[in-house]
Amino acid sequence: MPDPQTHEREDLIEPNAANRYDVTRADLPLSCPMPGMYLWNSHPRIYLPIHKTGEATCMYCGAKYRLTDFDPDDPEIARLNRREP
Repeated sequence: MPDPQTHEREDLIEPNAANRYDVTRADLPLSCPMPGMYLWNSHPRIYLPIHKTGEATCMYCGAKYRLTDFDPDDPEIARLNRREP
């Protein structure tokens, strides 16, 4: 298996490379950097409250996230965005 801290892996997303990321319910709870991103050159993981408006901005890197299947009247989105204790 390739070293997860190197660029040998092709299944990882480069963090902070894009200004905007489109995400779906499958990505909730939303964190930046996201689980599929390289971590060695990124900032500490923070969780973003995207369930409130369907959009969130990371306070560290400024990356903007948009929930593509956002419905403000769907309580399931808020439930999915909660991290399990």
